[in-house]
Amino acid sequence: MSPSVAVVTDSTAYLPREETSRLGITVVPLQVVVGGRALDDVVQVDSARMNDALREWAPVTTSRPAPQRFADAYDEAAARGAVAVVSIHLSGDMSGTVEAARAGAEDSLIPVEVIDSRSIAMGLGFPVIAAAEAAARGATPAAVADAARRCLASTSSFFYVDTLEYLRRGGRIGAAATLLGSALMVKPLLHIAEGAIVPLEKVRTAARAIARLEDLAVQAAGTGPVRVAVQHLATRSRAEALAVRLPTRIPALSKVMVVEVGAVIGAHTGPGMLGLTVSPA
Repeated sequence: MSPSVAVVTDSTAYLPREETSRLGITVVPLQVVVGGRALDDVVQVDSARMNDALREWAPVTTSRPAPQRFADAYDEAAARGAVAVVSIHLSGDMSGTVEAARAGAEDSLIPVEVIDSRSIAMGLGFPVIAAAEAAARGATPAAVADAARRCLASTSSFFYVDTLEYLRRGGRIGAAATLLGSALMVKPLLHIAEGAIVPLEKVRTAARAIARLEDLAVQAAGTGPVRVAVQHLATRSRAEALAVRLPTRIPALSKVMVVEVGAVIGAHTGPGMLGLTVSPA
C-alpha cells in the first residue's frame, strides 16, 4: 500500500534508482539543452553524453521543469490515494524549480507543501529520503515535512572542481567568483551555505583537495551515526577510493553511497567534480 503522504523531488537529487523505487519517491526532471535540443535530465541525457558535450565546449544550458509537470505529479499522487504531498527541491538561489513547484501546486486536488532544500545533489537527496522514510512509517504530512527540515538542518555538503570555468559560464559561481583570479593555480574547495555555492578553501593539487574533503567529512560527521554520499562526475575511481577510506575514519558511519551526478549539475561543475555530503543516519 502506498503511503498516504507522497514525496516528490526533482532530478538534481540524483537519488539511486533503488532508493526512489524502495520509497516510492516521484522525481520530476529538470531540462538540459544540448546543441539547441531540450532533454530531460537523467531520463533523456546521461552523464556520459554530458561529459562529451562539456569536453567539446558545446553550448549547454539548463532550465527548470514547467509548472504543469509538477501539477501532473501531484494529481497522480492523489490518484494513487495520497492525501497530501511534500515536495522538496533544489535551492531557490540556484534555480526556479521551487517556484515552478509552487505554481504547479496552486490547483492541486490535495494539499502540497513545497520545501526549498537550500541545497542540491545528496544535500537534497538525504532530506528527501528522510521524508519518504517518515511517510512509509505512516507519519502525518506535518511530520513528513519536519523530517525533511530536520535532516536539512544537519546535512553538510563539500565539493571540489577541477576548474571554476563551468560554474562561471553557468552563472552559478556566486561568492566563489573571488577565486577566479587564481583559478589556474588552485583546486578550489567549495560548499553549500544558505542555498548558494560558497568558497571554502584553496588547495594546490587535486590529491590535497581530495584529502581535505575527507578531513571535512570526518569533522562534519562528529561522533553520531551518519550516512555519507560520495558524488562525482566522470571520476569514479577517485570516488570509490574515497568511499573505501571513509569507514576507517568515521567509526559511526552507517552507510556510504557512491553517486554519479547527472547532466544538470555536470553542466555547471564540469568533469572531475568530486563531492561529499554528510547526513545524520
